[in-house]
Amino acid sequence: MTTDEQFGPVMMFGLGGIMVEVLKDVAFRLVPLTQRDADQMLTDIKAAPILDGVRGGEPVDRAALTKTILGVSKLVEAHPEIRELDLNPVFAYPDGAVAVDARIVVAEA
Repeated sequence: MTTDEQFGPVMMFGLGGIMVEVLKDVAFRLVPLTQRDADQMLTDIKAAPILDGVRGGEPVDRAALTKTILGVSKLVEAHPEIRELDLNPVFAYPDGAVAVDARIVVAEA
């Protein structure tokens, strides 16, 4: 999540790594997000089929990912002093998702 000067808090979702850095395969939504927004962010990226399982891999728990996305949206909405929030990496499994590291930048008082 980052804060745009004109639009306010903006959420970004992508699979990370080269998918984001090189291919710019990301989805954006303005905070606050709805359930539909979070669900669509997962399907809007070109790499969405990877989330459904490819080459024999199991699909990830989309509900856990959307819960994480909505949780960040609610946190940012409740705390407007948050200017940036980055969860990286987030590991998505068939039965859950875990944010391993978080970085939060707040506005100066």
